[in-house]
Amino acid sequence: MKAHPKIIDRILEAIRNCQTFCVVGHIRPDGDCIGSQLGLTLALLHQGKKAVCWNQDPIPHKLAFLDPSKLVRPPEEGWRFDCVIATDSASFERLGAVGDCVKERGLLINIDHHESNTRYGDINWVSGQEPSTGELIFYLLRAANWPFTPAICDCLFTAVSTDTGSFQYPNTRPATYHVAAELVRQGANLAKICDEVYQSYPLPRVRLLKLLYNKFRLTHENQIAYFWLKKSDFARAGADMSDSEGLIDHIRDIEPVIVACVFEEIEPELTRISLRSKSDRVSVNEIASQFGGGGHQAAAGARIQGRPLSVQRQVIAAIKKALNSKHS
Repeated sequence: MKAHPKIIDRILEAIRNCQTFCVVGHIRPDGDCIGSQLGLTLALLHQGKKAVCWNQDPIPHKLAFLDPSKLVRPPEEGWRFDCVIATDSASFERLGAVGDCVKERGLLINIDHHESNTRYGDINWVSGQEPSTGELIFYLLRAANWPFTPAICDCLFTAVSTDTGSFQYPNTRPATYHVAAELVRQGANLAKICDEVYQSYPLPRVRLLKLLYNKFRLTHENQIAYFWLKKSDFARAGADMSDSEGLIDHIRDIEPVIVACVFEEIEPELTRISLRSKSDRVSVNEIASQFGGGGHQAAAGARIQGRPLSVQRQVIAAIKKALNSKHS
């Protein structure tokens, strides 16, 4: 397995010289974000450091099993930290309200795997080659020779598994399987993780899925699939925002579809878009960046101001342009 000795050595030296830590992650956290945040926080606590784990948004229901001690908490003002470590967050703005609460700090370390990362830290470890931030945290803890407790292994395995689509996405590399195997060997509870993350969907999510299959649209010779999620849809389904995580995969998996897009109403004139690509010749990161967003070649997103229909027209036009240039 490859290592990144220079940057890892810099981070570990910084950690050794600090005593109080805040581990932070992006708004609307997914499995990689929560798994990385919690795995690193648990490791720091195990080393006798003082560490808190902050996220603007609550931990998604399906990931709550990773945090029985309720370490993931909303940010609070008035704290000062020797070191703040941001995991899986492509920009400082993605930290949301957490950003305002970690101004009183010594060092900011940024550990991430998004190509679009803005290098906002004092120390930046950004590796777009890795399919998950959880894999980077694994390399960090291994290089430090810190113990992998079963709880840490559960967190990091969940991070690696969810951001690779359970090892199905093309960004999954041979090293990823080695990392996953090592985490299972060290105590990750594979049966529990699979049951909680993939086989225990709450009813409100299933109601959203029913809406999706009733409402999705195909265009551009069935190469583009898209659907809208309005606030009224969440209310009708009794769902919250975390229940929409992964719904896009259901339209991405339709055979002729190359690019899938979900439009999600945040405010009447603010839309969150999520994009997925099945072709290595169409980068949705490039599409999202046109709207101030970013992510990866195969998965990206953005928040766009404007009237919903106008946003839809602009985004679909950008996807069509990307698909047409793929064929030219």
